[in-house]
Amino acid sequence: MIPRIGIVGWQGSGKTSLITRIIPELGRRGHSVSTMKHAHASFEIDRPGKDSFVHREAGAREVLVASGQRWALIHEERDVDRTPERLIARMEPVDVLLIEGWKGGAHKKIEVHRPALRRPLLATDDPQVVAIAADAPVSGCGRPVLPLNDESAVVDFVLAELGLSNRAA
Repeated sequence: MIPRIGIVGWQGSGKTSLITRIIPELGRRGHSVSTMKHAHASFEIDRPGKDSFVHREAGAREVLVASGQRWALIHEERDVDRTPERLIARMEPVDVLLIEGWKGGAHKKIEVHRPALRRPLLATDDPQVVAIAADAPVSGCGRPVLPLNDESAVVDFVLAELGLSNRAA
């Protein structure tokens, strides 16, 4: 099982910004990292008029698009279980998987919280939230509060929570 932790929060809280800062920090510490992003139901990786789009629209279940530098597999599915666990099983093993979104997922999560946005804490109703990363003091949450702008502190917490250590000197 791939060690994983989610990064959740309200729109505009800074989830993506935090993830893009902790990925290189995990790498500096010797860990391979993959990410998984929950998108809106209407997201489209493909575009009308592209051959891959035409293949899919014609009924292809999967379309693999490849170049010399990267590839993407577009898998068309309807009315199936879309839990993170089912999708993670399709991924290659890494040291750490960061999951952005999937507030309702059954995995450990760090909530990104900005009190100035005046949104309620998700941690109040989610026992899977193991810490809060905030840009201002947060009281009464019953969870460790990490400094949002200190990716080193967040990575220290992530590694400890996942039972991992630094690999690089």
